Amino acid sequence: MEKAPKPVASCAFPVMPNMNVKTTTPLVKKAREGVMEFLLINHPLDCPICDQGGECDLQDQAMSFGSDRSRFTEMKRSVEDKNLGPLVKTVMTRCIHCTRCVRFANEVAGVPDLGVTGRGNASEIGTYVEKLMGSELSGNVIDLCPVGALTSKPSAFTYRTWELKMTETIDVSDALGSNIRVDSRGTEVLRIVPRLNEEVNEEWISDKARFQYDGLKRQRLTTPYVRGGAALEPAQWGDALAAASQLLAAARPGAVRAVAGKLADCETLVAAKDMLSRLGSGDTRAEALPADLSADLRSSYVFNGGVAGLESADAVLLVGCNPRVEAPVLNARIRRLTTNGTVVGVVGPEMDLTYDHVNAGADVAALEAAAAGKGPFGAALKGATRPVVVVGASVLSRADRGAVMAAAARIGTVSVLHDSASAAGALDVGFVPSGPAAAGAAGAPEVVVLLGADDYADGDVPAGAKVIYIGSHGDRGAARADVILPGAAYTEKNATWVNTEGRAQRSKPAVALPGEARADWEVVRALSEMAGAALPYGTLDEVRQRMFDVAPHLVRAGWREEPLPLLAEGLAAGGRGSGAAGAFASSVGNFYQTDHISRASKTMARCGTARQEMRMQPGHGAPGMNTDA
Repeated sequence: MEKAPKPVASCAFPVMPNMNVKTTTPLVKKAREGVMEFLLINHPLDCPICDQGGECDLQDQAMSFGSDRSRFTEMKRSVEDKNLGPLVKTVMTRCIHCTRCVRFANEVAGVPDLGVTGRGNASEIGTYVEKLMGSELSGNVIDLCPVGALTSKPSAFTYRTWELKMTETIDVSDALGSNIRVDSRGTEVLRIVPRLNEEVNEEWISDKARFQYDGLKRQRLTTPYVRGGAALEPAQWGDALAAASQLLAAARPGAVRAVAGKLADCETLVAAKDMLSRLGSGDTRAEALPADLSADLRSSYVFNGGVAGLESADAVLLVGCNPRVEAPVLNARIRRLTTNGTVVGVVGPEMDLTYDHVNAGADVAALEAAAAGKGPFGAALKGATRPVVVVGASVLSRADRGAVMAAAARIGTVSVLHDSASAAGALDVGFVPSGPAAAGAAGAPEVVVLLGADDYADGDVPAGAKVIYIGSHGDRGAARADVILPGAAYTEKNATWVNTEGRAQRSKPAVALPGEARADWEVVRALSEMAGAALPYGTLDEVRQRMFDVAPHLVRAGWREEPLPLLAEGLAAGGRGSGAAGAFASSVGNFYQTDHISRASKTMARCGTARQEMRMQPGHGAPGMNTDA
């Protein structure tokens, strides 16, 4: 900068009027070379074996601004590696002490596990006492690290960046619908990283979204199966479809039920709904939702105001949910609000949310008190002009659902946080019971079609019912099935998903389908034809046109339609669920294993074991510790 006694740092010097800045003078070039020489003094020559090679910020900066030779002749410093758990690999000798990981852990994740110990040449980044990173967002430090000090442990030494094919798609590990990029080589997914979307996930993703990809290739269903006696036997597609159609034909009219799993896409749901309608049955439901939940009023089941709309809230009340395990990226956004003065209250059990909050109670009485301006959180609500109430998915199954929603609507904007990727989409396309099934007059089903609904198969299928399983993994549903028709995982198909705020997003296939597996809606279409109820569409464009006829707002991918306001009047009388009342609780018990993909992942199993071992250590069993994973 002109008239300055020495070069100034561009990242730390404020812009002023009439400033004259020069960036290519010999003085600037020499200063940049000096900084790079300082950074590289102790940095090892690990580029040939470093997983960061090819996308390393330090490599790029050294190439652009570094000198062509080194003057350093002393011994390089070495630092002992730290064990941060099963996800993040450390080679701390490469660390340049930028402290990005430290600031992320403290400011974004809210779990201050990392810090700097020592001074000068003895400075080290670490955890002081050896422990794993206790955050559900810990994998983001891999993206933040500008060198190879923090890399992915599950994929160490397995690929180089230039070998990967990159596909932009959508994550389905939770209901937020984070934007991701799937990197693959051949038929194998090798890495998942976040994509920037300020309205949904900003630039972060959860550890489950990032590391569960190894479950995509384990326990896969690659060929049809038909039960012969007590065992399932491999079969040809024609034989399996014929066996499934015979089961449908043998059932009495209206005695067929279709159940959508947590990862079912909208195209499959529309095709399955149409097939059952042609078979004379209206018994369709999602395993993540109660059967008596109405889909008539969209604002009663979406995150009203949007995820990005939380930024304007001056008070947030969490009812029956734990966003730290149900949607960790959303939890980080709420944490940022608390640093700006937003007050957060919780109606539910005591839990560690990574930020300060007011515990307002654990039952409906505490929520009613808050709505009346009383109780521990009532005072904070009195001065709030833009309050938001985040209602968890567990509330939708409660017997007092209507009273809870009505009380929440009296407080402020009601935002429903679902716990599965298919929940909002199922309600949007009307995948709910209709006709006699809605009135409870259909009776017990004789045939149940499971669309990846593994949790439903684990106890909710009637004892004498026949089961047709359409899915990608051999989980609980496949074990219970009489006919298995292999489907596609979310990284293998063009599909539409609706996130918890009602935003329609589309995934793209990153890898080919394994074996004889087919896209789920195509399987439903083929089954309908074999069963004598052929659907009137046979291409992806045609089934999407049918989907748009049912739910026109799904036409614009990436766009969120603002629903009508949710008013308290009428909610209490018209919304009684069939579940139990009592104290509120989160619907997610184990963060690392919530669906058939994460249950098949060895990495997620290691995370659950490591978290359990950490909790068993002295000082980690306190009630405030997160015990949901």
